[in-house]
Amino acid sequence: MKKYLVLILIVVLAMGVLPGAVSAADKIKIGYSCNNFNDTFQTVIEGYARAYAEANGIDYSYSDAGEDVIKQQDQIKVFISEGVDALVVVPVDTSAMDPIIKLAAEAKIPLVFVNRNPFAGLKAEEIPANTYYVGSESIDAGIFQAEYLVKKLGEDAKAGYAILVGMLSNEAAVARTEGNKQVLNKYPGYKLLAEKNGDWQRDQGMSITENWITAFGDELKAILANNDEMALGAIEALEAAKIKDKVIVMGVDLIDDAKVAIKEGRLDASVLQDGKGQGEGGMKIAMQVLAGEKVDPITMIPYVLVTPENIADFE
Repeated sequence: MKKYLVLILIVVLAMGVLPGAVSAADKIKIGYSCNNFNDTFQTVIEGYARAYAEANGIDYSYSDAGEDVIKQQDQIKVFISEGVDALVVVPVDTSAMDPIIKLAAEAKIPLVFVNRNPFAGLKAEEIPANTYYVGSESIDAGIFQAEYLVKKLGEDAKAGYAILVGMLSNEAAVARTEGNKQVLNKYPGYKLLAEKNGDWQRDQGMSITENWITAFGDELKAILANNDEMALGAIEALEAAKIKDKVIVMGVDLIDDAKVAIKEGRLDASVLQDGKGQGEGGMKIAMQVLAGEKVDPITMIPYVLVTPENIADFE
């Protein structure tokens, strides 16, 4: 029966929807494992994955690993025991995915990683068979932030800046931070005052920034955050201290709250990470593989810098 369904998939994938005539017993089953739904952007990605599943007649299940590597592995085992045809996974720790890759290989089902890249630095031919990644080139987000900061303040400016880092176990946090430094290290007047792990959370972004305000005072000219949630927390701290107009703040993801903050002039910029492209894209890759199509192991979705000048294009 699955062979029959795969033949149907080959014909209709280009249409974007599966035929309503396929019975519930014939549905493709996909398990989606999220690293942590406390990360607002992850709820965006999963929402698009779920919407694609609903629109295409996919039997869809999801789980929340709560940033626990072992819990995520256990959830993958449950999905496999339930007979899923494919796995879509946002890794808890990009350096600890070998057990999940092994589980998928033993089950002979495709594994698609989304958003967090466990294969950073690898060539396509070095990626395990039947394993894929859909996401963005993380370092670019940090580069875009830093280049925009230099554009606003000038190459010869003397400016202290700080970086709100996501989680050090996450490739995106490491790479975005490296992107910031790669650009700003070219300009002697730009001084890195501090960088601290804020776990992607708004409240931590706020408390860390409160400490930086006390420690650095007028020396602090910019805060580059690995995501919007931490950036918005930083803004709250700066506004409470009545110095937001003196400090440039940028984030990544362009979540809805960030769009509002940019329009209000509170957030100076965000780097759009395409949640639809990643969530829907991960599901599409899984379906294409199941349909027998040849799929590139890496699908990169470009970032876009969003500022007050172009925010109207992202309504």
